[in-house]
Amino acid sequence: MSQFQVRTDLALETREKFQEDNVEIKGVRVEEESRQELEIKITTMAIETENGAKAMGKPKGTYITLEAANMDTQDEDYHREISVELARLVKRLLPKKEGPISALVAGLGNREVTPDALGPRVVDNLMITRHVLKEFGKYAYGEEEVNAISGIVPGVMGQTGMESQEIIRGVIEETRPDVMVAIDALAARSTRRLGRTIQITDTGINPGSGVGNHRHGLSEGTLGIPVIAIGVPTVVDAATIVSDTMHTLIQAMEGHSHLQALSTGLNALNDMEKYELIRELLSPQLNTMFVTPKDIDESVKRLSYTLSEGLNIAFA
Repeated sequence: MSQFQVRTDLALETREKFQEDNVEIKGVRVEEESRQELEIKITTMAIETENGAKAMGKPKGTYITLEAANMDTQDEDYHREISVELARLVKRLLPKKEGPISALVAGLGNREVTPDALGPRVVDNLMITRHVLKEFGKYAYGEEEVNAISGIVPGVMGQTGMESQEIIRGVIEETRPDVMVAIDALAARSTRRLGRTIQITDTGINPGSGVGNHRHGLSEGTLGIPVIAIGVPTVVDAATIVSDTMHTLIQAMEGHSHLQALSTGLNALNDMEKYELIRELLSPQLNTMFVTPKDIDESVKRLSYTLSEGLNIAFA
């Protein structure tokens, strides 16, 4: 069955699938808040039990989803209002500590592949402070307390021959940060969420999992320090697009008497059977294809500024 599951990195979309099937998930608590003046919706999902984690297919922990319909549009300030909200949400997940905090920000992904370049570009725009503090002390910034921020872009295995986890673990052993923040591009189930949704979680991340390219996980269990993962969906499975189109087509056919018999037959299939049928029809040339918007280069540029400014505010 898992072979034909629609791929998504968003916990919110996994929960929505259960809602569509009218299935209640025990051990999963959900809270929603809305910033209507900013057109922002925030959903906080806490997976509290092992049974809930098994049902969701995700580790126990907190998953915060920030949805902003206008996040992918041009804005002179790169949507600073979203950056401010992101900073507030990141602070909720940071480890509680007296005094300054030291953080390592890892930009995951392949800089040479535009939809996967979000992580590296966020690190490019970060305010890095660790080296200045080591050289000149905290008064170089004229502040009593300054957080030590460092960044790394580990690349991908095809470029380095090493797992991202191996590189990052070595850096952590040398620099001893209090927390790591991992930035990565995600895969979504819905095209409307591409470039318009930010997921923040304290459970870490498995690089490449959204597109079926599983790498060693980055989490507190594997790295020894708390890991906050921040991601934005930039790609969607081709089979998902066809599946959504098929759903719309069935709805349209129901309004025509001479097509109702065909729509009834297709409606008799459950979602898993429909998705399996689509993958078989697309196979073998297209069933592993992932699709990204045509203006993804500009989108990633804008998103990288939005995310980096959010982190700069959170660590200021």
